[in-house]
Amino acid sequence: MMKLRYAKASPFVRKVIVLAEEAGLADRIELVATDVWSDQTDIQTDNPLGKVPALVTSDGTFVGSFACCDYINGQSGSRKLIPDEGRARWRVMQTHGLADGAMEAAVAYVIESLRRPKEYVYQGYLDRQAGKIAAALGALEARLADLSELDLGSITTGCMLGYLDFRLKAVLDWRAKASGLAGWYADFAKRPSMLKSAPE
Repeated sequence: MMKLRYAKASPFVRKVIVLAEEAGLADRIELVATDVWSDQTDIQTDNPLGKVPALVTSDGTFVGSFACCDYINGQSGSRKLIPDEGRARWRVMQTHGLADGAMEAAVAYVIESLRRPKEYVYQGYLDRQAGKIAAALGALEARLADLSELDLGSITTGCMLGYLDFRLKAVLDWRAKASGLAGWYADFAKRPSMLKSAPE
């Protein structure tokens, strides 16, 4: 049995949960709700960096969403959502990198705008993060064919777009910038793994 330290609002956690669901391993993972912003949090006992996700296993603890996903993928037998080698792996890594980078920028935007006192929020920093998101959306829009397979790349893209809807819908109309991606996401968001993991 594995233990996943998680926060439901985190898109990085959602990526791990969706991959585990799609790999058929969700029933082998105990979800442990964790508020990393609380003064009483004990997340450092599993992740010295004080962040989620952290996946505690019999093989040790994996921190960061990619490491967690890679470990789960390795336990999944024939259902590989991260290809082992060759062009298929490169395609997934490239798509994942774009979506994961946009996810990082979106989380940075939210932390700056919601966690920092309003008088100290730096608009230039927000604009920079929004620019990163827009550039990644454009790159993913140009690679729609790479999202046709269910893998870590498409899962990360779906979770990233879900987070934009969840946290930044009022300030970033991403569908207007990426109509093809919007059409793809409309279908992907209906997957049971996405519906089950949707933030509240």
